[in-house]
Amino acid sequence: MKIHGHRLVQADGKAVRFAISPNVGGVIAPRFLVIHYTAGSSAASTVDWFQNRESRVSAHLVIARDGSFTQLVPFNREAWHAGRSSWGNLSGLNRTSIGIELDNAGRLQRSGGKWISPLTRRSYPDREVTLACHKNDPPGSPPCGWHAYTPEQIEATLACGLALFKHYPLTDILGHDDIAPGRKRDPGPDFPLESVRARLQGRGDDHPERYRTTGRLYVRSGAGPEFAPLPGTPLPLGTELEVLAQHGLWWQVDVVGEVNGMMDLVGWCHSKYLAPVNT
Repeated sequence: MKIHGHRLVQADGKAVRFAISPNVGGVIAPRFLVIHYTAGSSAASTVDWFQNRESRVSAHLVIARDGSFTQLVPFNREAWHAGRSSWGNLSGLNRTSIGIELDNAGRLQRSGGKWISPLTRRSYPDREVTLACHKNDPPGSPPCGWHAYTPEQIEATLACGLALFKHYPLTDILGHDDIAPGRKRDPGPDFPLESVRARLQGRGDDHPERYRTTGRLYVRSGAGPEFAPLPGTPLPLGTELEVLAQHGLWWQVDVVGEVNGMMDLVGWCHSKYLAPVNT
């Protein structure tokens, strides 16, 4: 992906869908990328809300569950996504950041044997829920249910993030819970912020963890046995790979080098069959 005229452009040269929001400020020089979850019922409903002048909120991008994009604000204009916020000696991060919203229900409550969004009252199956504590929770807090992000959303965030970091002098990627910790919890513990940060910044001291397969291992298109194996798998014993994200016992991995005639093999596998590489 690339940026042209402060719009996100696909690899085929076509700009992603643009649905202009009236909720914009002046010209900005972005320094940060800020990640949010929508806490809504769908990407479409979030886009509609951001297009409503009375909402007085917006973001630069919305990423749907299937990884598709909608851009609402040019990247050099202020979107109203951060609210009351601060980072270091800066406050009001709307003026210095690009905001990405991922379609995700956020924190869920257990009720009647189901996982329920407290905002929309929509229910979610167990396979879409991660049990975890939030990093800003007090020590000893019990884990909560969190709506899981899809592999397509993580891959889309990486793809557009790489384009943004290449085009603008961005210095970091942050969560809304980093810049407004007292009142916000997004993107929550299921979003692999540290792994994404390492990929986008390419820091030599923060590479993804490297593992080796302990047997013949299938890499799949999604986080579960119901997803199809990818071409080039099963991987041979001893294949090295880097871990990009974790969803319970299923990990998203990037296979190192060429295996079975395939390059750039990225997918999901069960962590039971991985062992850390001694460094």
